[in-house]
Amino acid sequence: MERARIIMTYCIGVTLDEGMIFASDSRTNAGMDNISKFCKMSVFERRGERVIVLLSSGNLAGTQAVIGVLNQRCAATDPVPNLWSAQTMFDVAMLIADAMRDVDRRDGEYLEDNEFGFNASFIVGGQILGEPMRLFRIYAEGNFIEAGFDTPYFQTGETKYGKPIIDRVITRATPLSDAIKCVLVSFDSTMRSNLSVGMPIDLICYERDRLEVSKRRRFDHHDAYFSALSHEWSEGTKQAFRRLPDLSW
Repeated sequence: MERARIIMTYCIGVTLDEGMIFASDSRTNAGMDNISKFCKMSVFERRGERVIVLLSSGNLAGTQAVIGVLNQRCAATDPVPNLWSAQTMFDVAMLIADAMRDVDRRDGEYLEDNEFGFNASFIVGGQILGEPMRLFRIYAEGNFIEAGFDTPYFQTGETKYGKPIIDRVITRATPLSDAIKCVLVSFDSTMRSNLSVGMPIDLICYERDRLEVSKRRRFDHHDAYFSALSHEWSEGTKQAFRRLPDLSW
């Protein structure tokens, strides 16, 4: 049923010394024969003043309802707290959590009656003028955590296949160019092992203190760069495996 459509997703947000990276796939699933594409990345940008990037996972109706509430409040003529008036990224996380709880209060009872619970979670990050870059992971209950020096990234959805390469490569000091390759390799590894994650892949590279999105890319099937990256990673992995020492019995 369409109301049960789930965002079978892989999303990642990374915060580095040089900037931030956000990436998400576009596959949703309402059954084996009902797979569609929906963008899971929302951007709220006022150049020179703020950049906020939101990645979503969970039930599609729930995530779209939350984003709709956020957009409605941003467009309201009444002075309601919204993403444009938030003074800090912590305030942004609170506003998203409030919207999630409002949607849950409205729809949660009816979803439970039909054996579906409210299931929406988000990664949100960015920068507001006068504040450093910040990255948050917001759970379905509305509580959230913030990325720190020791944990510079958050994943949501099908995380297990892409996590090993992220853990081995990315630190806060990793250059943006290297981190981008690492993030894309994590998507390649995930898509090879899980059919519920698929292209297109949306990618944003945000440079610290720039306060605008200047680097955004969508990778679809047969993208030349992604195909080359996937091929080189596969061949390099095979070569590294062949160089491993044999076990002495």
